[in-house]
Amino acid sequence: MNDQPIPACIEAEEAILGGILLDPMAISVIEANLPIQAFYLQSNQEIYRAAKTLYRQQKPTDYMAVSNYLNDRQLINKVGGTARLAQLLNRTVSAVNVDRYAKLIMDKYVRRQLISSGHEIVDLGYENFKELETVLDESEQKIFKISDRLGNNTTQSIAEISIDCFNELESNNPIFETGLYDLDDLMVGFEPGTLTILAGRPSMGKSAIANFFTLQMAVQHKLPAVYFSLEMTKKQLQYRLWSLISESRSFHQHKLSKIRGDRLRQQRAGKISLNQQEIESITKILEICAELPIFINDNRGISVAGIASECRRIKAREGNLGLIVVDYLQMMAGEKPSGNRSYDLGDVARGLYKLAGEINAPILALSQVSRGVEQRQDKRPMMSDLSQSGILEMVADNILFAYRDEYYYPDSPAENILELILAKARHGDTGRIELLFDKSCGMIDSLTMPGFVSLN
Repeated sequence: MNDQPIPACIEAEEAILGGILLDPMAISVIEANLPIQAFYLQSNQEIYRAAKTLYRQQKPTDYMAVSNYLNDRQLINKVGGTARLAQLLNRTVSAVNVDRYAKLIMDKYVRRQLISSGHEIVDLGYENFKELETVLDESEQKIFKISDRLGNNTTQSIAEISIDCFNELESNNPIFETGLYDLDDLMVGFEPGTLTILAGRPSMGKSAIANFFTLQMAVQHKLPAVYFSLEMTKKQLQYRLWSLISESRSFHQHKLSKIRGDRLRQQRAGKISLNQQEIESITKILEICAELPIFINDNRGISVAGIASECRRIKAREGNLGLIVVDYLQMMAGEKPSGNRSYDLGDVARGLYKLAGEINAPILALSQVSRGVEQRQDKRPMMSDLSQSGILEMVADNILFAYRDEYYYPDSPAENILELILAKARHGDTGRIELLFDKSCGMIDSLTMPGFVSLN
């Protein structure tokens, strides 16, 4: 047992409060980065809360205003009475160093949080009934929450939330366009903290769509994208990415020749030799890939905890995350002895939904749909076709279905057409769009004329 005193600096807390009572501009310097709970004494928290509330109401934070605020709410005695406020004011000569005092208070606050989390992690180590991976993930979360979310209260007043919302309107925290303008007309784009399910039968183009969105995030938004593939290997995905880059509008200035996926496979099998133009284009693509912030993980046994750990690591190193792709959900539903795959799939979906909120990045999770669609005349999937678990319908912010008519009907007039059906949009409109799809290289593009057909 450590007998050292709890980290705190009461003198710095009182100096800040005195500075706020003395100088009306003092709180503007520290308010955004100094949470109420950083103060060690409860009485100091109440005084700071009062000043912070008055400031956000654009009212003065001087001695009279703060004492009246506390008195009206029967809190004045809780902080030591008006004599305590007068004492704080009289002890203060200047508010010029409040920012330095705020950093000192935060230092002590972080140390208290680390001590508290340390005790909790020790307790987790004794919980032998939990799997080690779960214990490690929960321990890691506790540490990351201190550094990543310090000062962010889960429960806030609407006064605080309104200010945050207003600030967000002008901040660099956008909703990322998908690169398909007709899809963006419906769902606006990928919003940080949301979970989008992309579902369909095999060979509908789900992986190609995910690949397209991954490249779009890296090129257009210049943000890291992480692709977790439980189906294809890193090299298989890389070859697909080469093909997509060769036809992407973003790289037309490089004058690349089309790199067909089937020709790459034939070259690898020794059946053909790529021509000189293809080799030269691949050389240019290698240079392009060297600059792209795209990461691929092909661990087929990865869990949600493993995905979370990798995402935290990449975000800590890169500073941000743009898009996380998981391909695909059913491969993550483990074969447990108790064995209900629907429950397993539900746990995976809920875990990814929570992760999206934790790291404040959009997650795109691919999913299969049931074989029931094969028995219908209209084989376009619906939400009731989501494979094995209705929990996907509940937790997802957006649900997209991929459908290609020519897969079922080779003579269909919808040749090279990929339909995306937005069946659920928590913050947008549902609808159906048609896209051009070049299967040979995975290129997807909007049709010339924008628009959509409503599902309602």
